[in-house]
Amino acid sequence: MKLQVLALACALALPAVSQAAAPKPLYRDPVTDGAADVSIVFDKAHREWVMFYTNRRATMKSPDPKDVAWVHATPIGMATSRDGLAWTYKGVAKIPAACTGQTLWAPELYAEGGVYHMWLTVVPGVFHRWGEAGATARIVHLTSKDLKAWTCGDRLDLGSDRVIDASVAKVGGRYRLWYKDEHRGSRIVAVESPDLVHWTPLGDKPVVDMAAEGPKVFRWKDAWWMVADAWKGLIVLRSDDAATWTLQPARLLEQPGTQATDTGMGQHPDVVVSGGRAFLYYFVHQSHEPQAKADPYYGQRTVIQVAELKEAGGVLSVDREAPVEQGLVAPAR
Repeated sequence: MKLQVLALACALALPAVSQAAAPKPLYRDPVTDGAADVSIVFDKAHREWVMFYTNRRATMKSPDPKDVAWVHATPIGMATSRDGLAWTYKGVAKIPAACTGQTLWAPELYAEGGVYHMWLTVVPGVFHRWGEAGATARIVHLTSKDLKAWTCGDRLDLGSDRVIDASVAKVGGRYRLWYKDEHRGSRIVAVESPDLVHWTPLGDKPVVDMAAEGPKVFRWKDAWWMVADAWKGLIVLRSDDAATWTLQPARLLEQPGTQATDTGMGQHPDVVVSGGRAFLYYFVHQSHEPQAKADPYYGQRTVIQVAELKEAGGVLSVDREAPVEQGLVAPAR
């Protein structure tokens, strides 16, 4: 009996380790089933990960099949997790209307010095066609001390009224922000800042001469990487200085998966580097699921998935079929 008590005490003293693999889907919004464009940040106060995401109105059914109002009037959804594998819905973010608008897309989260920063794509209104007259898009900057109350910052002057999908990283002592400019053929371009407020162009050429959106830039394996959505899988670029980029020939998640809810191509990624590993979070349309055969609107639904990135010889790969059994590690206090 004493040995059993001792064994139990030792077991309780060990740190908890998640034994369950990440589910498929990893996460779906319980209200409108349209989670997409995630950005994940660690909440130091509560020692948990927080996912912010575009919250599409995917269950909306318009009689006009070309109507895209369902991807407008979108709030920013929130979910939390201890390990990046099991997520709990937390409602929608309290974004001030004074500096934003009716349609909110593609949050980008960045933390430094006890302050959380968010760059948010704002579309002022609800539109029914892509490229509709009067449809503009801008990127605004907000800050928070607790990831709950957000303060309006600045609207970025990027020389275009159709810019979306920010990604921010610190390179040396300066900050860089990448985004899609639809007036430049939907190319990804970059600006640089000393203070996260004043931005100047980083060169006069796009990152790569091809259309893409949803860039995510991160540092891993002694290199800078960018993963972006080219609507036919995710393109990968590598760089030594985060300024000059080389395009990897092979795209990620271009081919459909075989597991339920993961049978479409992967889109608009986030990457979290944790414990020396890199986790790719992406969304998938549900167009190829059995429910879509009976419901033509079912393909509007999107879910979040996760897979682990691998690197070999300067090339990134991912196996969406492989289970992710150990998730994100909480940063040191």
